Amino acid sequence: MSLLNFPHAAPRLILFDWHATLVDTHDAMYHAVDEILPKLEELGLFERMISIKQSRTLEDAKLVRYVRQYRQLHPKVRQARKISRTDIFEVLFGHDQEAKDKAHRAFDAAYRTHCGSVTPLEPDVLKTLGHLREMEIRLGLLSNRNREFMEQEIDALGESGWREYFDTMVCGDDVRRRKPHPDQIQAALSHVGERAGLHCWYVGDSTTDIAAACKAEVAAVFYNGAGWEQDWIDRIFPGTVSHPYRPHAVVANLHELLHQVRRLKYAVSE
Repeated sequence: MSLLNFPHAAPRLILFDWHATLVDTHDAMYHAVDEILPKLEELGLFERMISIKQSRTLEDAKLVRYVRQYRQLHPKVRQARKISRTDIFEVLFGHDQEAKDKAHRAFDAAYRTHCGSVTPLEPDVLKTLGHLREMEIRLGLLSNRNREFMEQEIDALGESGWREYFDTMVCGDDVRRRKPHPDQIQAALSHVGERAGLHCWYVGDSTTDIAAACKAEVAAVFYNGAGWEQDWIDRIFPGTVSHPYRPHAVVANLHELLHQVRRLKYAVSE
């Protein structure tokens, strides 16, 4: 998959996911997940987990089985640090939106004691954002995090001016439904006065990000910062009836994203 699949769709607006796309908040996130998984029965969520047979992939089934048995993530999952809490809840609860909403609320309560541990995911994040702004591309920031936490995390990065790079920021509690629903993207488009289309890109690292982008009818760009192999990407985006959403493009890092934007915007040939 390549951005060259739509060579006439240079972006006017790029929306970015926060965690694991622009910044690293894995420590705080996994601490919060570790707190809530042993409380699944107490939260009334254990019986609402999907059956192993309903899992999308073999790896999803393994995660469900392990959580059912031990009420925690497998140590290899935690060590790999490649799956977000939103994707964890998607794997565990499938299409049960009420269960996922309850899990997100429990996560928020736990995350409050860990929020603040945040670092740029790549060393040149701000430089890349600056280059995009120089090309007169508007930028937005989306996160399933509550605004309370996003405000803390963006400020924890110091006096580096991160806020000034973004024309809009939409958080999980700003809308009725979090990703993988399209509400946040639609709200961001409304804030900046853009209509949906391939001239608007959403860049994110998870299956829920890609699903949200496809549902919002914008270009879905999968940020493969975790370094998944192509066969794994094909498995998590199978393009089946039950899991139809696939990215329009995959980039390995922000430098590659910037390169592709320049190619499309200025029609630079190889």
